[in-house]
Amino acid sequence: MKLIKNAKIINENKIFEADVLIKGEYILKIVKNIEVPKNTEIIDASGKYLIPGIIDDQVHFREPGLTHKAGIFSESRAAVAGGVTSFMEMPNTNPQTVTQELLEEKYKNASGKSIANYSFYMGATNDNLEELLKTDKKNVCGIKIFMGSSTGNMLVDKAETLEAIFSKSDMLIAVHCEDEQTIQKNTNIYKERYAEEMPIKMHPEIRSAEACYKSSSFAMNLAKKHNTRLHILHITTGKEANMFENKISAKEKRITSEICVHHLWFSDKDYDKFGTKIKWNPAIKTETDRKQLLEALLNDKLDVIATDHAP
Repeated sequence: MKLIKNAKIINENKIFEADVLIKGEYILKIVKNIEVPKNTEIIDASGKYLIPGIIDDQVHFREPGLTHKAGIFSESRAAVAGGVTSFMEMPNTNPQTVTQELLEEKYKNASGKSIANYSFYMGATNDNLEELLKTDKKNVCGIKIFMGSSTGNMLVDKAETLEAIFSKSDMLIAVHCEDEQTIQKNTNIYKERYAEEMPIKMHPEIRSAEACYKSSSFAMNLAKKHNTRLHILHITTGKEANMFENKISAKEKRITSEICVHHLWFSDKDYDKFGTKIKWNPAIKTETDRKQLLEALLNDKLDVIATDHAP
């Protein structure tokens, strides 16, 4: 057994001093002044903080198919080094995780490679509804829908497909929200203007606030219509943040939201300095958006902070 003494514990919106008794992989007790059992290793944490392991609900580990970039072992190791003890990984790998067989292969692979707790999203396409509905919500964190194109070309843009998924699935549906028609329209405008000399700071003009809001509000309306458990990933605009409520706890919400670290840190004024190093989908937006996102997070309108880690 191990006994951590005198730690400043951060948990459930409180900071308090206590001891923690651990046996094997389990915490037995969190109280002040625990008597030291026999054969116990004592760790003096006086003056130090002790926090729960972080759960990252959106990562891209690139296995299978893109392991020249990274893999489950390398990225789970990096996660644990940063205090992330559980991750939920996305389906836009190669091949894409869009069948039950491919999903099961990921779980088997991770069982021998991951040094953190894990779950994997089942990926949606325009034509794999039957496969989606076979997904076991006891073992799988959710269904992922790319409602805007991004890495991996898994765009789901047919209204009838989205209607069917939202109406028939009893699982959490996690969505990447950018309206594809708006993106394509903006792309054509800026390509005509700049040709091959497109400045990187045009990225948020192409993948615009309008594209994000149009898609996320559409997803929210679908979820309300069918009482679907919806989680909107990487919110980037103040207008989107204001769609969410803070009157009820996250446990009671049917519609929840996520904000990523980089959207809280950077704004469009940083493109000139950092260029493609801050090119994300959805794009970094304005300083006003950044401030509104932080305010919404602090006011409990937004529920999760994630990394969207992608090597």
